[in-house]
Amino acid sequence: MQQEGNTKIWTKRFISLFFTNISVFFVFYGLVTTLPLYAIGELHQTDKEAGLLLSGFLLSAIIVRPFSGKLLDVFGKKKLLVISIIGYFLCTVLYLFIHPFGLLLGLRFIQGIFFSIITTAAGSLAADIVPANRKGAGLGYFTMSTNLAVVIGPFIGLLLIQYSSFNVLFIVMSICILVGGILAVTMKTDDLPKPEHQSKLTFKFNDLFERRALPVAAIASLVAFSYASVLSFLSVYAQQKDLMDVASLFYAVFAAAMLITRPYTGKLYDTKGPQFVILPGILFFAIGLVMLAFVSGPTLFLCAAIFVGIGYGAVNTSLQALAVQSTSHTRSGYATATYFTMFDMGIALGSYILGMVAVQAGYGSVYLIGAGILVVVFIIYLARLTSFSGQTSAEKSNSV
Repeated sequence: MQQEGNTKIWTKRFISLFFTNISVFFVFYGLVTTLPLYAIGELHQTDKEAGLLLSGFLLSAIIVRPFSGKLLDVFGKKKLLVISIIGYFLCTVLYLFIHPFGLLLGLRFIQGIFFSIITTAAGSLAADIVPANRKGAGLGYFTMSTNLAVVIGPFIGLLLIQYSSFNVLFIVMSICILVGGILAVTMKTDDLPKPEHQSKLTFKFNDLFERRALPVAAIASLVAFSYASVLSFLSVYAQQKDLMDVASLFYAVFAAAMLITRPYTGKLYDTKGPQFVILPGILFFAIGLVMLAFVSGPTLFLCAAIFVGIGYGAVNTSLQALAVQSTSHTRSGYATATYFTMFDMGIALGSYILGMVAVQAGYGSVYLIGAGILVVVFIIYLARLTSFSGQTSAEKSNSV
């Protein structure tokens, strides 16, 4: 167990987990950006068929995610993390050899399974490693690894296919995830919290979801629904607005805004409480989406990236910390799985529903609807403010 009074976040194993997570999301975001180009340009598929490469990946992640908390309990978080990284690595290598589109879809589905388990295990281990009294800051720093990958993955991926080939891209990504796997293997976790009783591989409701994390996870799904407007449609919207020259810069500004504000929002979460981060974050996120709805030039476009980056970064990380703090250390895997299950569902539903809105009413309406959803989230969080604030103090009491 963590020693009382120990408040150090950047330990050797936290740093190892941080870079392991970067490697995983580097591959994820790099492939999300480049595989549609690969399917259309190299495999001669349509835009619609290329979109299935992300849908199949997310589908498997959503299906498997509820079971991952129980699997972590039964087999161990580090062990399952390492095994899943091996599978993730092998799938990445197979992109070099699998060319029929149907088999590529199957490969994406299988890789989504490993991705689901990796991200649940890594998030749960991060929650266990971070000191209880610095949970907001610690998980915020851990999420920075994902934020970095948002920029690094697409940037290096597009650079490699522009000046080299897709095979070189797949080799570089395979090497990257191999390094991440080595870091995971060398990470010591023997002193971390373990289940109180030896678990069996049974799947009741409590084995799939953490009840106490569900309210926070449900709110996170609405936030993810709004975020789908940025994740799924920004490049198409930028093309329509003749802003493709600054589209990649949007993601860089978006990530920079998250990274620069992360130390301050994490400290504010731990010292003042989650509401002092989440409520302003929701408003910043909503303002950013409204800016996107009415964007007419690069200045407003990049200003929107700042607001979306600050708001989304603050809300997503804080809600994840709040979900973990809603339960005991030994249930952190279940809480993490519950959070990501609902979050993935929000993105999947948002991409589908907002896509239909875009066809009927245009992308401006998509961002206005996303902002409207965030206003609803603001009201719901205010209505449940007392119960959510009580979760952080309860978690701190449990850790003493």
